[in-house]
Amino acid sequence: MPNPESFPIDKIYVPVKRKKALKPELVQEIAESILEIGQQAPILVRTDEDRFVLVEGLHRLEACKALGEETISGILVSTEIAHQKTLLSHNAEAEAERDKMARLKKLRLEKEAAEKLAIASMAVVESESAELLRKRPEKGIRNNLKAPPSHLNSRGPGSTPRTLSEWLTQQKRDGGRH
Repeated sequence: MPNPESFPIDKIYVPVKRKKALKPELVQEIAESILEIGQQAPILVRTDEDRFVLVEGLHRLEACKALGEETISGILVSTEIAHQKTLLSHNAEAEAERDKMARLKKLRLEKEAAEKLAIASMAVVESESAELLRKRPEKGIRNNLKAPPSHLNSRGPGSTPRTLSEWLTQQKRDGGRH
């Protein structure tokens, strides 16, 4: 690999796609490191008419800009090498995107399955409840839900009164014979 050389920062063009990957917190970390120990890894650039195009090293370049540097250590690479680096970068990005989409699809399918299971479980519980209500034996008029309300509180003649008002009503009806 060729030796690093110094490139003027204002002559380095950063493609728009690369700018989207910028992480300010990483730029800050690298800037602090450059202040302490200097730039250790050179950036990669290629020529394009009267300027240089950044191939690799966005965060290092931005860190040097943030520190007010006018030049940066870099290596000039051929267009073929730059193209290979770009392809490798795009392949890694594409693979990461495919992995992300596969994870999202899996999560969506799991969510749909869970929703279907919940709906099916609710249907089973409802049908079992309905079946239990149909099979429940009637235990007399008190437990008979179909009986009119007047029958629920009435007591037959000759039955033992449970309250004082029932006893008085029975006494009036029977004419005090008890």
